[in-house]
Order: sequence, then C-alpha cells, then structure tokens
Amino acid sequence: GSTQIPKPQDQSSISIEGEDPLDARIARSGCLEQHRQLQECMAERRDWRHCQEQVRAFGACMARRQQRQRGPGPAQLPD
Repeated sequence: GSTQIPKPQDQSSISIEGEDPLDARIARSGCLEQHRQLQECMAERRDWRHCQEQVRAFGACMARRQQRQRGPGPAQLPD
C-alpha cells in the first residue's frame, strides 16, 4: 500500500515545528479554522472583497484573542 502524506492545510492537528511563524501564531491563537476558511475563499475567489464574511470572522477571533492576552479591562482595575 502507498502512504499518503496530507498537505499542511488538510491536517486537523497542527505541528508547530517547521511551520511558517505566522501559521504557528495563528494555530496558537485558536483562530485556525477562521483563517483556513479565509484562505479557501481567497483561493476560490482571488479577491478579498468577495470574502468579507471570512475576513470579519478571522479579525474578530484574533481581536478576542488579543483582548484575552492583555488581561482584565479598565473596569476591573482598582481605584
């Protein structure tokens, strides 16, 4: 039998080693699925203007991740 090696975009689990640093960062962010959907739309449409739903979903996911990294908001700071 032949062994097929899946392409990186087809893997359900990501190996961080040996990957593009941006891909690794996205994988750690928890927004990998949104990023994949955006990449698929871009590959199909070749125009980001037709992929606004995916752009917004990915951007919102990354924004939530950045907010969590920064810690509690000003409302939770002591006087």
